[in-house]
Amino acid sequence: MEQRLANTLNMTVNEKKFIETALLSDLRVDGRRPFDYRKLSITFGREDGSSEIQLGQTRVMGYVTGQLVQPYRDRPNEGTLAIYTEFSPMADPSFAAGRPGESAIELGRVVDRGLRESRAVDTESLCVISGKLVWSIRIDLHIIDNGGNLIDVSNIAALAALSTFRRPECTLGGEDGQEVIVHPPEVREPLPLIIHHLPVAVTFAFIGKENIVVIDPTHHEEAVMGGSMTATLNTNGDICAIQKAGGEGVLQSVIMQCLRIASVKAGDITSKIKTAVESYNTERALRKIKRHNPSLAVSISRMMCEYIK
Repeated sequence: MEQRLANTLNMTVNEKKFIETALLSDLRVDGRRPFDYRKLSITFGREDGSSEIQLGQTRVMGYVTGQLVQPYRDRPNEGTLAIYTEFSPMADPSFAAGRPGESAIELGRVVDRGLRESRAVDTESLCVISGKLVWSIRIDLHIIDNGGNLIDVSNIAALAALSTFRRPECTLGGEDGQEVIVHPPEVREPLPLIIHHLPVAVTFAFIGKENIVVIDPTHHEEAVMGGSMTATLNTNGDICAIQKAGGEGVLQSVIMQCLRIASVKAGDITSKIKTAVESYNTERALRKIKRHNPSLAVSISRMMCEYIK
């Protein structure tokens, strides 16, 4: 990958040997064990469909938008789902501004494959008028800081943003009953997406001649790894996608071991995403109550003033 090659040039031979030697004793530079994840933080913006994920020093923002478009001819009853990535030189000096490089294209493809091929999002529910009008969902992933393992963090950012996104409700009216009316959120409550499951990406790195396996590689570990493998799974243990990037061949037993570990990690990450989404929905409901019931807020403030007196 373009990103890994750039990082390799910035590391000394002693730094590379230190990482590889420490892994022989099941130790990593940041103090983790080989199959430990870094600390995961999931936060949301005030608008629906926006998320910010931090895993160690890696930070990615996800933002979901939707618009009405004509469907594809071969799928007249289904909406569309597209993923776009933005790599800024401020996140990593090896990222070039302008057209997306090899790293950006590969990142978007891996995340897109896990979502699309597993049919995690119900695209048929995005249809408004068959063959004429459907919702097109766009996911924008912005790399804020590259501390390693961008695929997993971008995948979580996409899932979190999709889980909180809401599209306007549409109804049909007019004289012929074919006029589409898009209701603003003040008139009708927007509708969330129908998500069947959460396909979570878990990345492994193979380092050294012994092909030592570590999970959630950091920026420095990516610079010395000989190859990597990303497995996308859900809580049911279904394998949604597998991506093997670079390096020599890997034994079947090693792949099966990685899949077993990835299944456990995917369950843990899924529960964290759902907990964060539930907290966001609760906070959103409270904001809505305060916005639509100003008298309630006034009465509460008066009660607080009387209590202080």
